[in-house]
Amino acid sequence: MPNDAENRLTIRTPEGITFTTVLAGPVVRFLAWLIDAGVVGVLAYLTSAIAGALGVFLEDVGAAFSIASLFAISFGYAITFEWFWRGQTLGKRMMRLRVADELGLELRFDQIVVRNLLRIVDRLPVFYLVGGIACLATRHNQRLGDMAANTVVIRTPPIVEPSVDDITGGKFNSFRGYPHLEARLRQNLSAEEAAIALEALVRRDEFEPGARVVLFRDLAEHFRGAASFPDDATLGLTDEQYVRNVVDSVYASREPASRRQSA
Repeated sequence: MPNDAENRLTIRTPEGITFTTVLAGPVVRFLAWLIDAGVVGVLAYLTSAIAGALGVFLEDVGAAFSIASLFAISFGYAITFEWFWRGQTLGKRMMRLRVADELGLELRFDQIVVRNLLRIVDRLPVFYLVGGIACLATRHNQRLGDMAANTVVIRTPPIVEPSVDDITGGKFNSFRGYPHLEARLRQNLSAEEAAIALEALVRRDEFEPGARVVLFRDLAEHFRGAASFPDDATLGLTDEQYVRNVVDSVYASREPASRRQSA
């Protein structure tokens, strides 16, 4: 994949979390468009064949079908895939790109429609020349459709699964002395709840100090309701340490308690 000069978008949420994403440049976006254009071309060829067959018997019907189907494919392909694939078409997925809201909010259907309808202007006079110039001239690499819809196209690098061992750092887990309570904890927590705790620990350094304290306080309070450990397992634990113990108990491989406690 070509390396466009990296242009980053930084989004700061009210909770004190800062997201930094790498924006896609015009070169890699053009390559994604070429892939999508190939898909659209194949679909257009198939519909033209169908229209031709209809035209043998009903010339007007065949012509109308051809015009309607070409319009639907030209705009419907990108709109449909970007909506159901959360901002990706086949070309974007292959090039690891994604359409996102400029402010980091959830991408809305009307934004997808607007950015794709304005392709009519962006692709003038040929090969998205207007859109390419706009990408080079704007701060966030936006074509006209992106500016109108308040969207950006970002890179989506491969997701690396976080290692629980890296997060817990081999630290002593006082919950290990109570395997029956650990089992109750795992039984009462959903996969989504455990994933939230893991994500909070992975990204803890991205929070402002105040937001970090509040987040782990609320998480620890929630997990205390899932399984009640005795005082000797929780005495002196900070809220963040409590959540770390929960993550270790839920995700870590089952090792002998004596080995885990000796760490």
